[in-house]
Amino acid sequence: LIVLALLILAPSPAPLAADEGMFPMREILKLNLRSKGLAIAPEEIFSPDRPSLIFAVVSVGATGSFVSPDGLFLTNHHVAFSGVQAASTPEKDYLTNGFLAKTRAEEIRAPGMTARITESFKDVSAEVLSAVQPGLSLADRTKAIEKKMKEIVAAAEKANPGKRAEVSEMFIGKSYVLFIYTYLKDIRLVFIPPLAIGNFGGEVDNWMWPRHTGDFSLLRAYVAPDGSPADFSPKNVPFKPKRYLKVQANGVKEGDFMFLLGYPGRTYRHSTASYLAYEEDFRMPYVADWYGRQIDIMEKAGAGNPAAELKLSARIKGLANTMKNYRGKLKGMKKVGIVASKEREEADLQKFIAADPKRKAAYGDIIEGIDKIYAEMRGRADSELVLEYLRGHPVLANLGWTVYEASVERAKPDLEREAAYMDRSWDQTKERLLLAQKNFVESADKVILKDLLVRALALKAPHRIAGLDALFKGGTGEAAMDAFIARAYKTTRLTDAKTLTELLEKSTAEIKAAKDPFITLAEALAPATLELRERQKTRKGALDSYFARLSDVREAFLGKNFIPDANSTLRLTYGRIKGYNPVDGVRFEPFTTLTGVLDKTTGAEPFITPPKVFDLAKAGDFGRFAHPGLKDIPVCMLYDADTTGGNSGSPVLNARGEMVGINFDRTYDATINDYAWSEAYSRSIAVDIRY
Repeated sequence: LIVLALLILAPSPAPLAADEGMFPMREILKLNLRSKGLAIAPEEIFSPDRPSLIFAVVSVGATGSFVSPDGLFLTNHHVAFSGVQAASTPEKDYLTNGFLAKTRAEEIRAPGMTARITESFKDVSAEVLSAVQPGLSLADRTKAIEKKMKEIVAAAEKANPGKRAEVSEMFIGKSYVLFIYTYLKDIRLVFIPPLAIGNFGGEVDNWMWPRHTGDFSLLRAYVAPDGSPADFSPKNVPFKPKRYLKVQANGVKEGDFMFLLGYPGRTYRHSTASYLAYEEDFRMPYVADWYGRQIDIMEKAGAGNPAAELKLSARIKGLANTMKNYRGKLKGMKKVGIVASKEREEADLQKFIAADPKRKAAYGDIIEGIDKIYAEMRGRADSELVLEYLRGHPVLANLGWTVYEASVERAKPDLEREAAYMDRSWDQTKERLLLAQKNFVESADKVILKDLLVRALALKAPHRIAGLDALFKGGTGEAAMDAFIARAYKTTRLTDAKTLTELLEKSTAEIKAAKDPFITLAEALAPATLELRERQKTRKGALDSYFARLSDVREAFLGKNFIPDANSTLRLTYGRIKGYNPVDGVRFEPFTTLTGVLDKTTGAEPFITPPKVFDLAKAGDFGRFAHPGLKDIPVCMLYDADTTGGNSGSPVLNARGEMVGINFDRTYDATINDYAWSEAYSRSIAVDIRY
């Protein structure tokens, strides 16, 4: 049961501005959060000596949080979306209609979903960097660090049976932390709202305010009867977390202190102007346009075909989310002038470096060296992105590539393999492939493959992908390409789950003998892919060296220490419930309401509201769930905490550490949080717990 705390919050102190930063746990005690408005001891949030709040927070691809002693956890509807889609059929469409398990026996497995809980962490920087020996090439430097990280992980998992270990790079090329996780593999659906609530507003409202989306779902984690993590089994029992969150039914009001715990994905606050310019000028526009093209292809394939529409729904949602995010970032980067601001900062830094002969000798080459790497990436970006997408975006091409690569990688010693093919990840890789195969829609896949082949064959030397021309039996032009595509989809056996599973266990010689056209395509792409990976390792080796020194000299120049960029490890961020002024003369209030949901409802997608919600609103029996000032049910809320992707599903906690909402988005102005945060315009969005 969700614990409904009855305590009413004490009056909050005068509002203070939030601080920029997604703070690692070891930084929490330095923040003086009590002076900011926190009403509990910081050790209640994190302490190595007690079951603190961090044990209630789980990584589920994004974030979730336990709200009962029996493994029940809350996360976003959009985080659970792929698991719900995988469990659905046209006859039992849990995405559209929602799902409620009235008993634990009725709870349904969420295929592909896992949960990780941070148990401990320690700095292993010296051990990782000990792998870097004099005389190594840049690529070999990267490989040496990667191998050392795998060795540390293997040793940690041997010493902690049943746990999962990861080494995460905190500052590029400089600091590394070993995290130990409890890794839960049996996740089940408990309550999923209908799409009309969980995705109300759809892509029209995505990344926008005002927002009225009930983006939440309830799931449960299970373990073996002895408490150890286990694959799905009817014999499994609910997981018992060390800590779970109390839910504060009275919610919060404007100006209240709040904080989040979660697993934010990637930020790039310590990047350089040349990287940001590469993102703004090339990569993000390219990706946004290509994702938009795929969405169009898949929506046409699903039109009038409910089974195909269901299969493609999770991919469309993921692509649309990234596409709109990137377009928001591009608009924000231009509006704020992020590249120009970073260029000015680097010019001042160069003057500081040049002013001292010792600094110039130690750091004078950094900015120019980084600029050269991104200039080289610009020149190759088109061919590298096409190569990446050819291997990954058409489903059958992805299956063929993984079968081929698995045969090569699985023949190597475990620590020398690419991560997806190591023994510790192999079962998850196979499950991912079978889920992708299940969602295969031929009509969409064919068009996506042809689009990419057209792009690939339009590349000019020296960036043309060697090996592709031979696929077309000596022919040239669109007719030869169409013939190859028709022959490939007609003769492949990768659409059969049994065949795919068998091929994943075969040697390279055996899979080549199968003569499947998509394995042949993979073989044709392999030389260019291996060349690209070597080039990427060379770049990383150089960037690691540059950024490690850049971090040192920036700290000396600015006279302060920095928080590492987000990297999907556990972080805290805090702020206040707060609206803002997006443009002159416009004020965005920090709460939306149930009345707003009904006003926005049109009866047509994506603004459909279930009739029962109208009935409940008409009855008006809101009790303590009503906001005392608004006299209505709050639906969503705004706050100025520093968040990014991966914070989806993060619990929004009040000053007492009680759950008052679930983070699920940012405003369009705040899509640039990955690169810069501002108290003036960076706002995140949560579902209010009262809704």
